[in-house]
Amino acid sequence: MLVDSHCHLDFPDFHSRLPEVLSAAAAVDVGRMVTISTHVARVETYRALAEAHESIFCTIGTHPHNAAMEPDVPAEHLIELSHHPRCVAIGEAGLDYHYDKSPRDVQQRVFRTHIEAARETGLPLVIHARNADEDMIRILSEEMRRGRFDAVLHCFSSGETLAQVGVELGLYVSFSGILTFRNSEEIRRIAAAVPHDRLLVETDAPYLAPVPHRGKTNEPAFVAHTARVLAEVIGVTDERIAELTTANFYRLFAKAAAVDAEFRRAIAS
Repeated sequence: MLVDSHCHLDFPDFHSRLPEVLSAAAAVDVGRMVTISTHVARVETYRALAEAHESIFCTIGTHPHNAAMEPDVPAEHLIELSHHPRCVAIGEAGLDYHYDKSPRDVQQRVFRTHIEAARETGLPLVIHARNADEDMIRILSEEMRRGRFDAVLHCFSSGETLAQVGVELGLYVSFSGILTFRNSEEIRRIAAAVPHDRLLVETDAPYLAPVPHRGKTNEPAFVAHTARVLAEVIGVTDERIAELTTANFYRLFAKAAAVDAEFRRAIAS
């Protein structure tokens, strides 16, 4: 089984075709997917998706693009919302200095609030990082000294130093369809250096469809193409990359592992 550790199934691209998308994912053994929060205000949408489909988990958090829209959501509220049984992570939150859709100081403050929530709940933090390596490294290092938290650098497209520091801090690194792009030699080189027990795969659907679907609307089934390229990069079989990344997913997203274990016990009984 493969896991799409990061997608956005609430986006309009999927409103009329979600059954078809989920069926296509199942056909290529993508058995689990995490639909990622971008607005805390949309919590009921994420919950509804996860409640309606056994293959979908959800998160709660504010994307850095939207930090100015939700600048003062306290950690306590994130913690409360994360108690939903199918909410398995905090985020996505982080820093995006490419588009700067929210002021950088607001992004940083909101990011630190999400770190606090991740630390307090024990849930992993889903981190968005774009063109902000220096501040990202500084904040992660400072906050880790204040107290341990788990996290994943999602859709990794940053520099080698951020990947190295992330791994040193105990973070996971997730690769999207970018890994398959012809001009992504540097990202493939970085992926090859990440310890195998820290690797994840994702789509970030509906964005960043991998080769051979580049330019189309991305969807969870396409994570199989990214996984195949990652297998080539680190020198393992397709079967092994599925085993490896799924084991890593359940180690990081431990709440998802617990939910699935309970589900299997219920079926067995």
